[in-house]
Amino acid sequence: MFNTFEPLIAIDDKAKATILDVLRQEPDGDALGLVVSIAGIDGTAFKYSLAMVRLEDAAPSDHLVPAGDLTIVVPDADLENLRGATIKMSANLLQPGLVLDNPNTPSPRILGEGDPTQLSGSIEERAIQVVDTMINPAIAAHGGRAEIAGVEDGTAYVRLGGGCQGCGMASVTLSQGIEATLIEMVPELSKVIDVTDHSGGDNPYYEAAKK
Repeated sequence: MFNTFEPLIAIDDKAKATILDVLRQEPDGDALGLVVSIAGIDGTAFKYSLAMVRLEDAAPSDHLVPAGDLTIVVPDADLENLRGATIKMSANLLQPGLVLDNPNTPSPRILGEGDPTQLSGSIEERAIQVVDTMINPAIAAHGGRAEIAGVEDGTAYVRLGGGCQGCGMASVTLSQGIEATLIEMVPELSKVIDVTDHSGGDNPYYEAAKK
């Protein structure tokens, strides 16, 4: 059974009219829906695929989003990354067509199948193990790396390097990936602070403040 519920993705009137005009020219236009899916990542943004599909051919796990005379089809795997997005007509005259205004951005999935019971040592030693064995292999695909600068009073101080240093997505990577992973794997931790000098300096503020 298809999942049909309140819209998770919107479409503005101009974009909807354009799509409906195309569907009216198709002999089975009433049976078609617009599939919106994520096709990949380009830098710090998602790339998208928009295509027509017969609604009867949509996968059982697909989400059907009613939009008046149009049905938008969202693959289950892309649901959360498309939640809150709006389909619009491009304002760029050199690149006309449909575009997605999406509040979501990519961040690396880090936690995976890690097992806290496989870690050993002090809080700092276990945090280092998590960074070395779980976090760095995940963010290496984005050209980044991380290291533990210190652990104090339940707070892990993390320095980012490589592609993560100075990156506009660093705060997202830290909050949605690194922090969540460290706190999950080392329960004694309650907070993770980025001590990276993203302007390119040599001495992060945490280290300068240490006695």
